[in-house]
Amino acid sequence: MNAVFFSRTIVPVRQQILHSCTVDRISHLQSLQYPDHLSKKFRKVYTKRMSVIIQSILAGLGGMFGWGLYDFFGGLFSKRIGNFKTFFWSQLAGLVFAILLIFAFAINLNISTSIAILIPVASILYSAAYLLFFKGFELGNVSIISATMNLWAVFTMVFAFIFLGQRLSTFQFLGVLMIIAGVALVSLKWSDIKDRDIKLLTGIKETILAALLFGIFWNLSEIVSEQIGWLSTTLFVKIGIVLFMLIFSLLANRELSVAQTPPNIKMMILFAGVLEAAAVALVNWGLTIGDAILVTPIASALSIVTITMAVIFLKEKISTLQGIGMIMVITGIVLTAF
Repeated sequence: MNAVFFSRTIVPVRQQILHSCTVDRISHLQSLQYPDHLSKKFRKVYTKRMSVIIQSILAGLGGMFGWGLYDFFGGLFSKRIGNFKTFFWSQLAGLVFAILLIFAFAINLNISTSIAILIPVASILYSAAYLLFFKGFELGNVSIISATMNLWAVFTMVFAFIFLGQRLSTFQFLGVLMIIAGVALVSLKWSDIKDRDIKLLTGIKETILAALLFGIFWNLSEIVSEQIGWLSTTLFVKIGIVLFMLIFSLLANRELSVAQTPPNIKMMILFAGVLEAAAVALVNWGLTIGDAILVTPIASALSIVTITMAVIFLKEKISTLQGIGMIMVITGIVLTAF
């Protein structure tokens, strides 16, 4: 009886009280809402901010997959037709793609004398760096070479610290230490260290030198980009690369013909060049309209793509220490963006 009385009398009364309080609270909250014009303005700002975040993430992912796939295909085809031909034809395809971008984005043709001098220097540095990088791929293990190449971030920050007066944050300093430690785990023959015979794995020397050149290049590229914009920098550096490779091939009597190369490999090399140019365009576009703190660390994790592709498709074997080193390198490269 008491239970029935409670369910039929007390509970309905309690529900009426709660309903009344809820209605009063909602009315009170509605009275505290922003004026209609301010509410619309807030929604517009919020939507715009979310759009910038999404665009930044997409730009970073574009850079990560574009560069990661380019490095993988570059390493793969360098073993088939050599680093010289692979780099030249992929960059020629990238130049065509960069030219097409002129129809979608404004280009700055107002170039000072100092910038006109820096552009060919940057082109030569980029060419030499990638030729050495692809040579490392040609000689060594793709996943190990890719992980070692992340030393470029260390060299870039060292040169920026010495010559441009830039300072490292705590996260960047930790990232540098992790990259160096990770590369040591990846690149050294630990089985020989017990006998005090320290040796680098095949292709590592070329890769370290390539990373050094990339470190110089990215500092020069930053100076040029600040003056003439990302598209002009990309286009003129690509032109410089193609001209340098043509001149170098004539002077060094290096063959560029791919007439005997299977058509499917030709198409994949050209496709890889477009991916690399698209990655450059996407990242620079993302840095222009978005947040560098989102774009840079995502794009810098390109080694994840290259190493994953090498392990899955090339069936490359890595030791436990090398795996730990790769994780440290990738984590360090992300930290350097903060």
